[in-house]
Amino acid sequence: MAIDVLWAPWRMKYIEYTKIEKSRGCFICEAVRSSNPEEKLVVHRTESVVVLMNRYPYNTGHLLIAPARHVAEFAQLSDSELFELAAILRDSLEWLRKALSPDGFNIGVNIGRVAGAGLEDHLHIHVVPRWNGDTNFMPIVANTKVIPEALVDTYRKIIAAKNQLASAQTTKP
Repeated sequence: MAIDVLWAPWRMKYIEYTKIEKSRGCFICEAVRSSNPEEKLVVHRTESVVVLMNRYPYNTGHLLIAPARHVAEFAQLSDSELFELAAILRDSLEWLRKALSPDGFNIGVNIGRVAGAGLEDHLHIHVVPRWNGDTNFMPIVANTKVIPEALVDTYRKIIAAKNQLASAQTTKP
């Protein structure tokens, strides 16, 4: 029986990055402090909230929205931080709609390791764009998810959409 090969040489940088990331501290806090948004895939940052792309996405355009402060639970957030998280969640859906035209979204929060949290200490909301027919045989047959676009290309699309929407907002009477 012949073995099929899925050739993806760009993945080596991703594999090497994951080894480095696991040895570091909180990647969300690093994104908050970073002076290079594209390197950390930071889509949006305010004093209270950061939006970044997930380096280990479930789907193209998978975003993480987190408080800038390193907190693990909603109860640790101030009312203003909680409100800003919700407002930026609303905005991020519009950025993704404009950039990627998804048919829907999965939005969720994993609190605690037993709930699936890979990073337990820094609360974050997952926003996963979904398209009709975005699942195929690969996860079932090969336990492999195919992401069809490089992260930085998707990042640049989202940034462009965000900037276009912001520009349209400033020109409204």
